[in-house]
Amino acid sequence: MTTVRGQPILRRTIVGLAATASAAVTGVLIGSAVGVVEGNRMAPWIIARATGISAYVLLVLLVVLGLLLSHPWRTRLARPSPATRIRLHIVLAALTLALTIAHVVMLATDRFAGVGWRGASLPMQSSYRPAAVTLGVLGAWGGLVVGSTALLAGHLPRRLWWRVHKVAIVALVLVWLHGVLAGGDTAMLRWLYLSTGGLIAIVALSRYLARTPAEQIAHLAADR
Repeated sequence: MTTVRGQPILRRTIVGLAATASAAVTGVLIGSAVGVVEGNRMAPWIIARATGISAYVLLVLLVVLGLLLSHPWRTRLARPSPATRIRLHIVLAALTLALTIAHVVMLATDRFAGVGWRGASLPMQSSYRPAAVTLGVLGAWGGLVVGSTALLAGHLPRRLWWRVHKVAIVALVLVWLHGVLAGGDTAMLRWLYLSTGGLIAIVALSRYLARTPAEQIAHLAADR
């Protein structure tokens, strides 16, 4: 049985393994994509779009799992165990980060995309659909803040940590809008955005409606 003293070591080990796995998966995905589109001038954009959509799907799964981890009905789920759910949450976060970095790098280095490093990292600096790209930039920075505080769980006051962690939903909304408005192929992916947006809305709504009046009062008191 893992002791409290050994938990930080175990957590760092899990994060390290997750980061290694995410890097390997990202390398395989990018390598496969390069092989398919080699010699195509649109190759960087195609890879950027593929990694962006993949990162978005993983972000949806990450947020859904996060909502389930704090859902009032979570104790009704026998499998997977709470510890396994947390480990899966960490792995999804690492994979999402890796694919997001790949997405940003591909866009920033594509001379035909009209984004560049400034557009990929700062608001309203992209010559291509600046408002839509800015939504993605803000969403990415918001997700990075949430991920950073997640690593500090147990070292920050719970009230502060919980408030910052809620930014994940805001980041997801920004990324959703970014995907819808920035992509030239949004019409073909309408079903993806509608289904994932609906899934998040249903899980989030059930998470808050499932609270008893006593739990709602306790939650409001904890936020103050």
